Amino acid sequence: RVVNLDYPSTKSSIETLSQGIVAETIQRCKTEHPSAPIHIVTHSLGGILVRHYLQTHRLPPESRVVMLSPPNQGSEIADLLKDNFLYRWIMGPAGQQLGTGEDGVFHRLGPVDVPVGIITGDSTLEPWFSSRVPGPDDGKVSVARARLAEMTDFLVVHKSHGFIMNDPEVIAQTTHFLKHGVFRHLH
Repeated sequence: RVVNLDYPSTKSSIETLSQGIVAETIQRCKTEHPSAPIHIVTHSLGGILVRHYLQTHRLPPESRVVMLSPPNQGSEIADLLKDNFLYRWIMGPAGQQLGTGEDGVFHRLGPVDVPVGIITGDSTLEPWFSSRVPGPDDGKVSVARARLAEMTDFLVVHKSHGFIMNDPEVIAQTTHFLKHGVFRHLH
């Protein structure tokens, strides 16, 4: 069963979203199927929300998480735009927490105790943003900043941040990780 979580990302902090809508949704899944694994697939900020949730909660055994283009170590674009009215309006309080500085939420997040596969992109449709991100990036998050020390597997695809989740290869790799706990590496 699939639950597509829509949340008010522009209105609340990471802490509020994680302990509210994410916690409620996972609890609903646990209530409906108490012993079943819960697999989670996130995009961008969603990965940070799940990491925050997993600081104080556990998923059932055999659960897995796939993160698509997560700013696990912050994003230079959040640093660049944090004082911009339009960015603040679009991204809300959670967007203010995604920077790379000492106030970035990732500094307060420890490792997660669940198999995590991360897929990120190295292609951009936003060269202006990419010119401000060191190394390969997807237009919003650098390949290096998507990583987690405890990740189980990592894959870089030639896709951009806003479209990575629609790519057939990414969908197939996500499904493979949820079934097998690793990506299907072709080289």
